[in-house]
Amino acid sequence: MNKLLIAFAVSIGFFACQVRTTKSAGEQPMDPTKDTTNFTTIQWIDTTYQDLGTVKEGPEVEIAYKFKNTGDKDLIIEDVTAGCGCTIVEKPKEPYMPGQTGTIKAKFTTKGHTGTNDKAIYVTANTKGNIHKELRFRIVVEKS
Repeated sequence: MNKLLIAFAVSIGFFACQVRTTKSAGEQPMDPTKDTTNFTTIQWIDTTYQDLGTVKEGPEVEIAYKFKNTGDKDLIIEDVTAGCGCTIVEKPKEPYMPGQTGTIKAKFTTKGHTGTNDKAIYVTANTKGNIHKELRFRIVVEKS
């Protein structure tokens, strides 16, 4: 009898603690890059490729990619990552309203990276066509 009561209590606890999986009307989805009804368009204002030329080894080099939300929904930058540890990226925190501009910023560490460096930054956003964007830069680092 005790085993039956324990099994009953455990099953009630299991059903009572289940996570809610349906959304209420107007509730934001957990992952905006999967809800295609909220996708928008992005325009890269300058370019998605930058040739930063030649620099001396030592200082960090700042990189910026300007963009504009050209759609009719908020642009949400879900993630920004670098292809290597020598590039530190800054992910925008707030959504960009239609027509609003913004910047993806990064810093490249030249110390220990002499020679030609071709690097990538990866952006994930709620954009039509492809949610993944690749930003590239090239920099030649000379020994100081």
